[in-house]
Order: sequence, then C-alpha cells, then structure tokens
Amino acid sequence: MPANAAKRLTQHYVDNFRRLPWRSPPGAPPPDPYRVWLSEIMLQQTSVAAVMPRFQRFLARWPMLEELARAPDEDILSEWAGLGYYARARNMIACARILAVRGGFPTSAAELRKLPGIGDYTAAAIAGIAFGQRIVAVDTNVERVIARLHSIERPGRGELARLAQAMLPTSHAGDFTQALMDLGATICRPRDPDCPACPLRVDCAAFASGEPERFPARAQRRERPHKFGVAHWIERDGHVWLERRPPRGLLGGMAGLPGSLWSTRPMARSGRLLGTVQHVFTHFTLELTIEHSDGPLDDGWWQPLDRLGEAGLPTLYRRASELALGQRTQGCAAA
Repeated sequence: MPANAAKRLTQHYVDNFRRLPWRSPPGAPPPDPYRVWLSEIMLQQTSVAAVMPRFQRFLARWPMLEELARAPDEDILSEWAGLGYYARARNMIACARILAVRGGFPTSAAELRKLPGIGDYTAAAIAGIAFGQRIVAVDTNVERVIARLHSIERPGRGELARLAQAMLPTSHAGDFTQALMDLGATICRPRDPDCPACPLRVDCAAFASGEPERFPARAQRRERPHKFGVAHWIERDGHVWLERRPPRGLLGGMAGLPGSLWSTRPMARSGRLLGTVQHVFTHFTLELTIEHSDGPLDDGWWQPLDRLGEAGLPTLYRRASELALGQRTQGCAAA
C-alpha cells in the first residue's frame, strides 16, 4: 500500500468528517474518554442514528463517569430501554463502578480489555481515539474497507487488523481510525459502494476487479429457532403489574410483564387473549402471547398506566403493552 494512501484518507476525513457528539474535530485535542467509552458501548450492534439521541440523554443525566457509577441499576437500565442487547448495559454499570474506584480509564488497550464489556475493538477505539495510542480499532466497517483494498474474499480478523495497523500514520491515530470508520459507513458500503468518491480507489484491488461488492464474501445466515411465551396483562385501578426480570440472562434486570419461561413449543392459554407480538432476538425469534389475567402477583409493583413510559420497558414489553392498551381502548369504545 503506497505511503500516501493514509495521507489521502486523512485529508478526506478532514474535509468530510461526520460531526458526532462523542468525537473531537480532526486535529483537535482528543475527546473525553468517558464519551468515547459510552458511545462505543452503545454503538455495539446499534446504528449511529439510534444512538445519537440516547447518548445525549445519558450525558444530560450522568455527565460524569462518577455520577453514572453512583446511579442505581434500575435507573440506568430504564434509561437504556429500547437500545437492546441489555448485557451491554449490565457490563457498562459494572465497568463504570470499577473505573470510579480506580480513578479513571487506563490508557492502554491491554489494560482496557480487562474491564467488563470491553473487547479488542472497544479497547483499541478508546486507546486510539481518547488517548492517542498507535492502534487501529477494527470494526465491521473497517474490516470491509481493508478486505476490499486487498481483495480478500474470506479474511481472518487478525489478518485485517495487521493490514490496518500497517497503514497507521505516526501521529493522529484516532483521526485515522475514525477516517476508516467513516469511509466504511458512508462510501465503502456493503451494497452499492460509492467508489468514485473514495480517496483510496486507486489503491483498491476490489475496485480494480470491477466487482467491489464481492469482497468480503457475505457469511451465510443461520436460521434462527422459534420460541413461544406468554405475558400477563394484570390491570387494576389505572395501574398495571410489572416485575423485574432476573439479573442474568436475556433482558436481565429489565422491567417487564409477568409471564412464562420461553419454550420451543406453544403454550396453553389461561386468560383472555389480547393478541401476540413477534420479536426477533439475535439467536432466536419469539412469539409472545399477551393475556388478560387477574394474577397471581409475585415480587413486583403497580405501575400507573399514565406513567408507563417511565418504567423503562424494553422493546418487547413496550410493544406488548401497546397491544394490550389498544385492545383495552377498543373494548371501551365498543362498550
């Protein structure tokens, strides 16, 4: 790869960088590591568009790491509701409290990797972007850029990381990493890449092949198993009964409607059917049946219906509640 390729990419970033609230402009002092860490945790398997408003809300509520570390789990999980992948939030809470005790973030990727919820990519992103360490953070966008530059159809992650690191300039490592990220997100897209606008096209073997979309080869999707569950809508005097899910496991620690364990077989109903919600998790799909019920009531609380939005329901139970409330409204109208 010619030495001036990194220069052209960096200049393209200076001219076209995305203005994101967790970044500093090119050439400016590095951003607060708390902002970099928080954004990278939120961006794991979640789009920039979805993260932007939630990141701003988190910062408004907990502008400092120490404030987040002191916050109750329930408040943080409620604020996280709707972002999905809730293990990220639980790891974030644990990480914040460890960092508050130690007095801040370690500066090296090796030390950052020892913290909850921080893997190779996130550690490299914090070390490179917040602390200026000479390391490239290789996310999915960067992997695609590097694979196309070298026309590697089935690359290994370690191979791509080595090739990306070889391009790294001697200074402004954080800007270079973000330049690669932006290139993959806005130009070197999985489908319909905008090759004429790419500052690296003269060096790109995939572009030269005439079939840039062929690199890297798309992994074949595995069919997700399907599961079934039942959730109970228990309503009294303008309140609905909610429970907190066990701290570990899927949706761990989140508020939700009481109900059954999820199974691979349909379940017998015990209450009046209100409807079903289809939901897609990472490893399986779920058909959740919503039933009107009178109980029983275990550990939980009565949530006012006019403050249901404050309960921090994850998307599955928010949709289930909307369905139940819609049926309730229809029933009142019919009466």
